[in-house]
Amino acid sequence: MKTLISKNTLQLLLTLCIWVIYSNQVIAQSSAKTYSIPFKLTSQNNIAISALINGQDTVSLMFHTAANSLTLTTDAISKMKSLRFEGADTVKSWGGGENSSRYSKNNLLQIGKKKWDHIPLWENLNSGPGTGGKFGPELFEGQFIDIDFDKKIMTISKDLPAKAKAYIKLEAEYKDDMLFINASCEIGTEQLSLPFLIHSGYAGAVLFDDTFTNNNQLDQKLKIVSEKNLKDSFGNVLTVKKAVLPALLMGENKLNEVPAGFFKGAIGRQKMSIIGGELLKRFNIIISADRKAVYLKPNSLFSLPYPAS
Repeated sequence: MKTLISKNTLQLLLTLCIWVIYSNQVIAQSSAKTYSIPFKLTSQNNIAISALINGQDTVSLMFHTAANSLTLTTDAISKMKSLRFEGADTVKSWGGGENSSRYSKNNLLQIGKKKWDHIPLWENLNSGPGTGGKFGPELFEGQFIDIDFDKKIMTISKDLPAKAKAYIKLEAEYKDDMLFINASCEIGTEQLSLPFLIHSGYAGAVLFDDTFTNNNQLDQKLKIVSEKNLKDSFGNVLTVKKAVLPALLMGENKLNEVPAGFFKGAIGRQKMSIIGGELLKRFNIIISADRKAVYLKPNSLFSLPYPAS
């Protein structure tokens, strides 16, 4: 009888051990599928994230929804010891013009506890103020990107967060490593719909493309409040007119008296319309893993007054 009890006890203990090991593996796998990245929202509406390059060099990187590679500024590079450049190539910036850029093929990038091996990086002249470079959604390929501006946390996961049920879902198009959604503009008596590039690297609210600007005579139909010079990441200077857009509709979300910019007289240089950080920060945002949808929910910044032009 004693032998039988010992065998049963042994079997029970063995079963419990297997169950504990399995449970821990499931928890570990679930944890590995989701990780959080704290960020700072800068005064220029950029998402700034602390990173480590090659285990040695610390740098603040801007999360840039329209970027397709890791880039570092010339100034940031000058302060680093771990980089080795293999050559240079010609690249094109969104502001126009071709520029020579050095590249480094094989680097280790660490953000929080997450590491990426064999990462190539490129040299740029500029990034968002207070940051030494930028990276884009390609780092999180095949994963959901949850940007919570209330908590200042970006969460990366394999599954759609349950809270997405409370968000408004918009169809998106991911083309040439850039993410677009459709939004409608109220201009005079018209409501005009067009695709906008989601551009977290642009500090402003809205920037219209040249074709839309000229076809709809925005300089005549919108109230102009100022003019301003912009520089892209390679130093190309662009003069933008600032105006007030009566209303912008993003799904069921309506924003009134929205600051908008455009380049008067330019033809074909600004090829796409942009929604920038001044608007994006007003929503908590989830980008789908396949980049075919964007989920929006107004947050605590939604009714924040727009800055004076």
